[in-house]
Amino acid sequence: MPLPSLLSEPVLLLDEARARRNLRRMAERAAAAGVRLRPHFKTHQSHTIGRWFRELGVEAITVSSLAMAEYFAADGWRDLTLAFPFHPGMRDRVDALAARIAFGIVLADPQALDGVRFSTRVDAWLKIDVGSRRTGFDPEDLDMLRDLAAVLAGRDDIRLRGLLAHAGHSYDARGAQAIAAVHAESLGLLGRLRDDLAAVSGPLELSVGDTPTCSTVGAFPGVDEIRPGNYVFYDLSQWQIGACGVEDIAVAMACPVVARHPARGELVVHGGAVHFSKDAMDFDGERIFGLAVEATPEGWGALRPEIRLVRLSQEHGIVAAPDEVIARTRPGETLLFLPVHSCLTADAMGRYLTLAGEPVAMMG
Repeated sequence: MPLPSLLSEPVLLLDEARARRNLRRMAERAAAAGVRLRPHFKTHQSHTIGRWFRELGVEAITVSSLAMAEYFAADGWRDLTLAFPFHPGMRDRVDALAARIAFGIVLADPQALDGVRFSTRVDAWLKIDVGSRRTGFDPEDLDMLRDLAAVLAGRDDIRLRGLLAHAGHSYDARGAQAIAAVHAESLGLLGRLRDDLAAVSGPLELSVGDTPTCSTVGAFPGVDEIRPGNYVFYDLSQWQIGACGVEDIAVAMACPVVARHPARGELVVHGGAVHFSKDAMDFDGERIFGLAVEATPEGWGALRPEIRLVRLSQEHGIVAAPDEVIARTRPGETLLFLPVHSCLTADAMGRYLTLAGEPVAMMG
């Protein structure tokens, strides 16, 4: 692993082989299920990594912001969905994108398009809340949805493409059986709603996408496309859910040790909330922000669950570790941690270093 012997600051390491393996496996899963793969690029946010998807035949992508849409459109992507609710302040930038590429927006409020007209036709998806309770239309509010679908179907600047959902509550599941139950319930709800709305809107597509279900189920009955994103890297949350193995996690944070506190059973590393984010998870009854992994000549290997990132401030990471680990650790040495949430960690870091020592840029 071509790291400097002494790091001056945290570095986000990227195992390209693992990431490419994750991408290939999902592409094969989508092909076998007969669904279009429209991966979410919010996790990696990189032209370089995006091209790895393109090598596997991916042509359509999902983004989470207009800036991200513009960034990837500049790299030749020509079919994008902005999977964040549209509001009127987005109109001009959406219009400019739709004039260049196939572009889709997501609606989560019936008044979001009031007073808005596009000069080029834009695809519109109705965001349906299938249980995550973040945002989206209540699937039980059929009268409102029928009225909205009828209005959209009558506009010449919009194509009502279909129903879109993110089963975010799958992140609360543990194990394949629980994930499959979320998946089946979500698809059943969406299928019934699509059949109901088709009477006023005509045929509608279904777009779903969360990494736990897309990584573990084999069939997507009635679904036209899937939009997983986190699977390019995975992380400790996905491992805890049961969506991946530790060996699939493709990013690790290299953090230099800056201080030792044997009386407290703690080390301090340079690696805080501005690097990891403050996403945490429960592990063996403790709230953690990362788990250490063994450094190997090839990159990293097995978990070292006895070494845990237990507190974060802006730049500092507080690490609980056994006495013998603290005794043999010296300032300047590097510890490797798998992140709880790779999307936020990557966004916070803004760049990667591959295990071959090559920098990989992100949108900035």
